[in-house]
Amino acid sequence: MVFVLTRAKYPFIVGSALLIVAASFWFSRIPEESCFPGGMRSCECALESSGTQTCSIAGGWGECFCAAASREPPAYQKTFFSPKYHIDKEYKSMLGPQSTESIQLKHGDVEELLWISGFHATMISAEADEEISQEFMCHSNLDIDPQKHKDIFGWKKNANRRLFTLSQGQQTITFPKGFGVPLVSSEVLKLNTQVLQLNWKGQPSDVRHRIGLDYVRGVDLKRSLKPLFMVAANALVLVEGDDGYFNIEKPDAQIHGEGCLVGAAATKHGRIWEDPYGKKFSGHWKVPPGKQVNHTNVTAYLDIPFDTRVHYIAVHLHPFAESLELRDITTNKSVYTSYVRNSTDKVGLDHVDFYSSVEGLRVYRDHQYELISTYHNTSDIEHDSMAVMFLYLHDKEYRL
Repeated sequence: MVFVLTRAKYPFIVGSALLIVAASFWFSRIPEESCFPGGMRSCECALESSGTQTCSIAGGWGECFCAAASREPPAYQKTFFSPKYHIDKEYKSMLGPQSTESIQLKHGDVEELLWISGFHATMISAEADEEISQEFMCHSNLDIDPQKHKDIFGWKKNANRRLFTLSQGQQTITFPKGFGVPLVSSEVLKLNTQVLQLNWKGQPSDVRHRIGLDYVRGVDLKRSLKPLFMVAANALVLVEGDDGYFNIEKPDAQIHGEGCLVGAAATKHGRIWEDPYGKKFSGHWKVPPGKQVNHTNVTAYLDIPFDTRVHYIAVHLHPFAESLELRDITTNKSVYTSYVRNSTDKVGLDHVDFYSSVEGLRVYRDHQYELISTYHNTSDIEHDSMAVMFLYLHDKEYRL
């Protein structure tokens, strides 16, 4: 995308000396072409090579940069804190205290282009500001205004409101070197944080989420970062309807995979997805004791707009999960599998695998995809589950 605000040019007529003098006078008053701070455009270099110009914080184009970027731009981090949460009993997933706040990633008073390179979420003691067990973490979600973001960047593709999710097992996201999510500094973000407690032992505590956002400023770049955008795949269970294929009118197991299990929503008031064919699904369901393997066709949910590569994958799972796999049904090949390490001394997740790569993995607009979630509930009671994969794709719509 080009952030360029071009001001009108004054016409002139080559003629008499008087006209030439008048034209020179008017041209001396024409302001130079203005631009959006942090934006970039192409420029010509020697030997028919292409360079870039960066728009300064003052809104003017810099010199044409023709060499390779030789040093890293300054990196910044902005920290936010959730309200204090008082935990005085057991709280299951999605049922603990929570809040949603509006934040902005402003670097100064001037609106400018920023590139988000990382997101971090840790649990801390409300009294001492010291890091504590992540067993209190339900999730930290960061959302954008999807329509406004789409309008700003001129997207043709659909925009997902979710920018990041972190939960038990993964407390940080750092994109590969040279990649980032572009964002205008004035965009209003929604930060939702929630706590849980699955190992209540009778001792109350006060906790907070500490959130960190890493970014670089477009005005500091000589070459653009590679832009990323996020699409998500959500495992589902069928709670009402004829078959477990979300948004597919006439499913064919050879083309669309197995379809998801029939299941029960984990909470009475949780979100229910209803597709155009009258089928209802839940993305937060009950897992009985034992092993459960669930296949969900996520092609419509992913809504991949063009063939591209995925350069980062984050995963959201609940305790007793073993793995989550994204599989290309069309090629009958696995795209990526995230494995999980559960806590040994309590109910919780110690680690969830993630994917990060400069080279990336190919994904295709016209392929069918499924999520395969595997849970092994080793307790003697039901537990709740979710299985979500967040894919950060190279944005081919973005233009300098």
